[in-house]
Amino acid sequence: MAITGNKQSRSLVYSTETGRMCPTCSQPVAQCLCKTLKAAPASDGVVRVSLETKGRRGKGVTVIKGVPLDAAALADLGKQLKTVCGSGGTAKDGIIEIQGDHRELVVQKLAARGWVVKRAGG
Repeated sequence: MAITGNKQSRSLVYSTETGRMCPTCSQPVAQCLCKTLKAAPASDGVVRVSLETKGRRGKGVTVIKGVPLDAAALADLGKQLKTVCGSGGTAKDGIIEIQGDHRELVVQKLAARGWVVKRAGG
């Protein structure tokens, strides 16, 4: 039991019957309600593609922000883009990151889906 101020935190994180538990909704991870409740992040309708190197030891990463999809669809799109680019990456917190400089290819693929795509940054 952790005490923070006047509140006590008693979040169940593991059950011997069901395994890992979601700390937010207290359901088994396989039946977590939080995943279904998360909506697409607010967007201005423009998908922005940029290259970031800051905090990555000089390695370039293509970053895609503003995609109007929920978390599951975003992960699926990230997987498709990684396959097309032939590179690794991740999709989390409404952002897709693809290792390497693949801005031109990503802009073409996203524009083919009908989204307004802009290159951000340099």
